Amino acid sequence: MIPLGTANVLALELGLPRTPGAIAQTLAAGLARPIHLGRATSALGSRHFAMMAGVGYDAHVVAGVSRALKRRVGKLAYVVEMLRQLGHFHFRPYRLAFDGAAPVEAASAILANGRRYGGAFVCAPQADLGLERLDACLFGRGGRLAAVGYGFALGLDLIPRLSSVVLQPFREVMIDGPAGDPVQGDGDIIATLPARLTVAEARLAVVVAAPAIGDSAGAAMLPGQG
Repeated sequence: MIPLGTANVLALELGLPRTPGAIAQTLAAGLARPIHLGRATSALGSRHFAMMAGVGYDAHVVAGVSRALKRRVGKLAYVVEMLRQLGHFHFRPYRLAFDGAAPVEAASAILANGRRYGGAFVCAPQADLGLERLDACLFGRGGRLAAVGYGFALGLDLIPRLSSVVLQPFREVMIDGPAGDPVQGDGDIIATLPARLTVAEARLAVVVAAPAIGDSAGAAMLPGQG
């Protein structure tokens, strides 16, 4: 994998290098790490995601961001859209039923496969691409002030410590809310509500520089290497 995206969150999670020479060296080394994916199913069909999905304020920002502006200024385009959404987004509760349990409500939710969100910021510290599960970050407070506060907390890597944020591991979640509301996955709209998110059955092998220390999924030499 060569990181050419806007935030390159998956590349950061995997510890992939950014310079052409280091990328070429990594590809030549042939260290393969299997990762699990998430899958979202809705009226739009079935789509996979690698790092995270989101519903609520987060998804509306992704849905509204200008592609032309994103090409010009990169990640700053999301900041512009976040400010624009604050002016007219209607915060309302979403209902999420995890693994067949009774639904819980949240103002917004991030359904994470990896630890990072929006770049190097950590949203779900227990998430692991090598584990057959996803980790939810449920934001309990709605409204403009809460959204601004969560934004500052994310920038300071404080999201997991907030009392209004609940972290929930799961394998399947049913999400209900305003019909047709967007669900974002890795920075694209991949589903609409109501939606079902699960751990995908298939795994993906990605080439990395070395196994992540302390990770549950190591790296293995590809055939013909070594």
